[in-house]
Amino acid sequence: MYASRTTQLIVGIFAILGIIALAILSLSLGKISIFPAPGYTLYASFDNISGLKPGDQVQLDGVQIGKVLQIGLKDFRARVAMHVNQGVEIDKDAIAAIKTSGIIGDKYVSIALGPSDQYLKNGDAIRETQSAFVLEDAIGQLINNSGSSGESSKDSKSPNSDKNQKPGKAEK
Repeated sequence: MYASRTTQLIVGIFAILGIIALAILSLSLGKISIFPAPGYTLYASFDNISGLKPGDQVQLDGVQIGKVLQIGLKDFRARVAMHVNQGVEIDKDAIAAIKTSGIIGDKYVSIALGPSDQYLKNGDAIRETQSAFVLEDAIGQLINNSGSSGESSKDSKSPNSDKNQKPGKAEK
């Protein structure tokens, strides 16, 4: 009828191990770190970050060197705080750009080094930035430009429109 103390102890140990496994899984899937990696924080301001979010990668030459910590607004521009791993040196002439993995993949910050011999320290800002390329905006501009150029040539009469008419035919 009743379980023995040994059975209760084994079931309790398995329950605790299950809860610990679920906690580790949820932290790893949520990209939450309990103990932050040693490193330093850099900042960069962008006109458009288009889908970049905290936890996204910071890459140098395609290698992950950190992650995005937080995003906010400063002087009407998106200000991105990035954690860079210890041992990675970013020079003062570096360029930070927001890129996309594939056509519709995740966003990340790509850093291209410059020629400077001076390096950024904790709390410094990357001055040169390139905002994200927004595919939807580019398609919208393409559609608007092609639609408006076709309509304007039909609706408005240009001074050279008489030259395009066949000789001997007059407009009514």
